[in-house]
Amino acid sequence: MRLPLLTLVLTFAAGLTTAEPQFWRHEWPNTDFTTTTVESWTEVLSGGPPKDGIPAIDDPSFHPVAEETVLAPREPVIAVELPGEVPRAYPIRYLMWHEIVNDRIGDTPVAITFCPLCNSGLTFDRRVGGQELSFGVSGKLRNSDMIMYDRQTESWWQQAVGRGIVGEMTGAELQSLPSWMEAWEVFAARNPDALVMSQPEGFRRNYGENPYVRYDSSFRPFLFNGEMPPHDIPPLVRVVRVGDAAWPLSRLAVEGTITERGVTLTWVAGQASALDARDIGGSRDVGNVRVRNGAGEDVVHDVMFAFAFHAFWPEGVWMLGQ
Repeated sequence: MRLPLLTLVLTFAAGLTTAEPQFWRHEWPNTDFTTTTVESWTEVLSGGPPKDGIPAIDDPSFHPVAEETVLAPREPVIAVELPGEVPRAYPIRYLMWHEIVNDRIGDTPVAITFCPLCNSGLTFDRRVGGQELSFGVSGKLRNSDMIMYDRQTESWWQQAVGRGIVGEMTGAELQSLPSWMEAWEVFAARNPDALVMSQPEGFRRNYGENPYVRYDSSFRPFLFNGEMPPHDIPPLVRVVRVGDAAWPLSRLAVEGTITERGVTLTWVAGQASALDARDIGGSRDVGNVRVRNGAGEDVVHDVMFAFAFHAFWPEGVWMLGQ
């Protein structure tokens, strides 16, 4: 796998910064490390950047779909279509460099999140127990997945599961909202009157470029020392996770449509991988996935790497077919 110099530096840095909580107390003086569900602190690594070294976006700007001129047709976006609200698209070209967007859609405060190392893209309601939270990037990883933090209590949250793991909010769960990753041209064709997030201002980033070149075709995950998936499934194969079950994307791509466990999964070609070539829009095709229930409603799901599913759902069900 070819990695940019920055990534190689972060690999070295992470190897030096596995630590007990006291190592991080100067950076996190308001975090209660005595309250946690983390069984072994060896699971937590520094990804290199410090707290907010990857800056989350607050109150993003948007423009109409018809005015978008930058996105390539197959570039991935996270689509959020809440009932009664104008649909919104959040381009991965921006989430790649910011990982969290704190937004408000109508009356619903939302966090749109993307962890490049797990290919996990999830949308959460930011309200917990009547309190509205906003989220930042901690700079820490667990099982190669981003650890978020809330700015109100400085508790740590596991992005892949939307659950508090360190601090006052330990054990609290964020409500996941249906969203999905799809090609820009697919979103735009379905929603010509929708909104798309504009490029964040005030940052110098190579938007549209993938800093993890060929990552999703590498042999091993980056910054991960856990158990590999069962059934000889390669760790960086994408799987469609619904609850505690996972369907290999390779199976879905062959069958096109699968109805199992009360949901229907569909796949059509035409979406570029965010983690293949340097140019995201020109990367290899991984297809578009939708998951709906028997009533035709969109179901909360994630298209993540197999190693991450196994790490967070070790007793999960692998839907391998016959």
